[in-house]
Parts: sequence; C-alpha cells; structure tokens
Amino acid sequence: MAGVLERIQRAHRRPFHSLSPSEARIAYLMGAEILDLPRAPLARVEDVQIPGPAGPLPARLYASSAERLPVLLYLHGGGFTIGSIETHDSLCRQLALRSGVAVVSLDYRLAPEHPFPAAVDDSWAAMRWLAEQGGQWGLDASRLAVGGDSAGGTLAAVAALHARDIQLPLALQLLITPGTGAHADTPSHKLFANGFLLEAASIAWFFNHYIPRNHRRDWRFAPQEAAEHSDLAPAFLLLAECDPLVDEGIVYADTLRASGNTVSLELVRGVTHDFIKMGRAIPEALTALDDCAKALKEALKP
Repeated sequence: MAGVLERIQRAHRRPFHSLSPSEARIAYLMGAEILDLPRAPLARVEDVQIPGPAGPLPARLYASSAERLPVLLYLHGGGFTIGSIETHDSLCRQLALRSGVAVVSLDYRLAPEHPFPAAVDDSWAAMRWLAEQGGQWGLDASRLAVGGDSAGGTLAAVAALHARDIQLPLALQLLITPGTGAHADTPSHKLFANGFLLEAASIAWFFNHYIPRNHRRDWRFAPQEAAEHSDLAPAFLLLAECDPLVDEGIVYADTLRASGNTVSLELVRGVTHDFIKMGRAIPEALTALDDCAKALKEALKP
C-alpha cells in the first residue's frame, strides 16, 4: 500500500479539490481502473434504464449466468460529485462473478448540478423499482440487497433505512468504506487527513458541492443521525484501517449491532480508502472481494 501511495505521489496527480467538478470527473474516470482488475467477461452485461424521479436513470446489469438470479443494487463511490458506472465497472463485474448474484449499477445524479437529496431520491427510486419490476429483467427481485462504496456506501445505508420505513424487505446492506457521520470530525479524519489517498481537503470539497453545512445532520446524508436503527437489513461492513472514514464506519457497525441488527465487520489492516479497487497491486483487495461475495451469497441464497 505504501508503494502504491508513493507511485501516486510521483505521478503528481492533481487533487480533486484543485479541480472543477467536470475536470475531477474526467481525472477520476481516467485513473479509476488503472489498479483495478481487468474487466471480467460475464454472460450478461447490459446497459439499461430505471425510471427515476426526474427522468430515466442509466444503469448497467451484470450477471454471470442467464438464470433467474437475486440482485444487488450497487451505488458507486465518488463523494456524491464524481464517479459513474464506468469507474466502477470492474468492481461490479467482480462482485457478480464471485457471488453469483446479479448486480445493477446505478448512475445516480451528481452534485453540484444535482445537490442533496437528488442522489438519495434516485437510489430510493431504483431500489423500489427493482423490488417491484426487476422480474421483467429475469431477476429474482424477491431477493434484493443494496450496496456501495464510500459515498455509495452512505447511500446504501440510507436506502436500508428507507426500505425498513416503507416495509420493503432487504436481504443485505453491503457497506464498503462508507461515510456515516455528519461532520468529518472523528480522530481518524485527523490522523489520515493527508497522504492516505482520500484527503481532508477533498472530503470538504465533495461535501461543499453536495450539501450545505447546516443540513448535514439530516440522516439521509449521515445515517448515523437517524432516530432509530432497529429492524434493519443485515449489514456487512468492509472498512480500511488507514481511512479517514474508518472511525465512523466502526461507530455505525456498533450502532447497528446495539440496535439488534445482524452485523458482520471486516477491518482490513494497512490499507487506505478505495483499496478494493486496487486488485492489480493490493492482495487484500482480492480477499475483500471474496468476503463481499461470501456475504452476498449467504444473504441471498434461496
């Protein structure tokens, strides 16, 4: 991991907070799969659309067979401001390949053009549509999970809270290095503020584009702030030790467990945020993919 960070530093990649949102999206797209595994061939890879609150939402369906498979709604990371189906294509292929579950990756609307709560509204709409209409794609929508990494992990946790509130049964919430707190003020945010890939200035840049500071106690932005955490879907949390978000991930796991939910947590030592997308360079990424796949298999088995 130290070697990866050194090579990134030598490349003199401009930090996201020094770019405009459009420039940052291009930069992230150009570098998103450099360290990721090659895109695995699958039986089904289809670009589709899901009805959203402001029009059709692009999505991509991945499946390792033509069978009627359970489904994971996947929400990509990128601070609610960058990222796309393309930046997370390899990751979604790996999850589909290793788990045997169909994965639907959603291109939710991004800030600042579409600030909070647009991404939340899109993810909720996609989750409801898959539960009600996923069968028309040959999916077993009665076995449904939500998941995501980073900001997508936040959206997945929020979707799980919403699913409970609307009595939509979910089999699993797969939370990969999620943000769950309101103000980026835990000790890990200070300890890993600089030099560990996701830097404090970039977190502030993402949040400032997405949501005004006076709205950040809203549980749809910070699921830790929800009034009630009981009766939620089982959770699998994958956290990275050297990640500004690690403390809030541990706190959220504790909150879920204390509220009576089933919780599994894997804390991967010596790696940074986004490590799961570094399978060419970081062996722990391969183990993490297998751990996520195992959690999906167990939660979504018939």
